[in-house]
Amino acid sequence: MTVSSVVGLGIPSVKGSESSNNTESSKSPGVFSVDDRPDVPVLIDRFGRVARDLRVSITEKCSLRCTYCMPEEGLPAIPAENLLTAEEIARVVSLAVHRLGVEEVRFTGGEPLMRADLTDILARCAQRVPGIPLAMTTNAIGLEHRAESLVEAGLSRVNVSLDSIDRAHFAELTRRDRLPSVMAGIRAAKRAGLNPVKVNAVLMPETLHGAGDLLEWCLNEGVALRFIEQMPLDADHEWARSNMLDAQQLLDVLATRFDLTEVGREDPSAPAEEWAVDGTDATVGIIASVTRSFCSDCDRTRLTAEGTVRSCLFSDEETDLRAAMRGGATDDELAALWRGAMWNKWAGHGIDAEGFVPPTRSMGAIGG
Repeated sequence: MTVSSVVGLGIPSVKGSESSNNTESSKSPGVFSVDDRPDVPVLIDRFGRVARDLRVSITEKCSLRCTYCMPEEGLPAIPAENLLTAEEIARVVSLAVHRLGVEEVRFTGGEPLMRADLTDILARCAQRVPGIPLAMTTNAIGLEHRAESLVEAGLSRVNVSLDSIDRAHFAELTRRDRLPSVMAGIRAAKRAGLNPVKVNAVLMPETLHGAGDLLEWCLNEGVALRFIEQMPLDADHEWARSNMLDAQQLLDVLATRFDLTEVGREDPSAPAEEWAVDGTDATVGIIASVTRSFCSDCDRTRLTAEGTVRSCLFSDEETDLRAAMRGGATDDELAALWRGAMWNKWAGHGIDAEGFVPPTRSMGAIGG
C-alpha cells in the first residue's frame, strides 16, 4: 500500500463524537483494535495521516508557573524511577526514526532544561539518529549557560516560550521574575548557532496589548515570533471559548502598527500560518489551533515523560512503552504497540463538539 495524506481510511470522528472509532480503547486504555490496519511500517492512522514529528517530554518539572499551563504549586512530582532514562529515550527515538518513519524530534517538558542529563540525552540520540533534527521547546531560563554544550551534543534548534517583554507583566503571567534570564537565553541560543530560534507566545486577553511590542523586540533580535491561540490545556481548567482571543483579533491589533502580507503555510502539516512584516523577509506566525484547526493535516506523535504514547494532545488514551521496554519487549514489539496507538488516533480535537471535555493532563504534563 502506498501511504499518502489522503483521508479515506475510516469514518471521521472527533473527541466527543458518539460515532468514535475508539470503542476498543475506551473499554481498555492502551489497548487498540488494529485488525484493519494496513501492513506499512509508518505511523499511519485511519484517516491517512502519517506521524513524522515526534515530541518527547522528558520531565514534568518547570522553573516557571505560567497561568495557562501549570498550577501555582507546580505539577505532582513524577518519581525518578518512573521517568524514562537517557538510554531509554535514545532507544525509543532510534526506534521512531529507523522503524516508524519519524523525521524530526523535539524535546519538551515541563522544562527540559530542568533535566540534569539533557546533554547526555541529546548526545545519545544524535549518535543513534545522525542527520535527524533534534529540537527543544524551552523557557530559556539557564540556557545562556548551556547553549554551547547542548549544540555540541546535537541540539539543532529551539523554540522559546515568551509571552511578554514587560518585566512586571511577565512576572504576573509566569509567577516568577525571570524575564532577563529568558532574554539572555535567547541571545545565547543565537550566538551558539541554533537556527532558527523561534519565540512562541500564547494569545490571551491579558497579552494582546503587548503583542506589538513583543513583535518589534523579536524583529530587532532576529528571531521568529509565533502567536498561539490558547487551548483548553491549563492545569486550573479555567479556559473558556467565550474568553479566548482568535487569530483575526490579533491581526487587527498588529495591523495598526505593522504592514502584514499573508504568506500562508508552505507545509500543510506546519501549524503556523505566516505573514510577512513591513515588506521584508521577516515574518510573524499564528497558530490558530482552535479557530482554524489543522487536525486534518496533523503529523505528530507524542511520548510523555513516563514513556507513554499519546496520539493527540486531547486524548487521554495512552500506550505504555516504558512498561513494555522494562518487561523485555523487542523493538518489533514496541513498534507494533506504537503503530496501534497511532492507527486509532482521533480525526480532531473536537473543541467545538457538544459535550467536549478537556484532557485530564495539562500541557505541562503532556509536553508541548
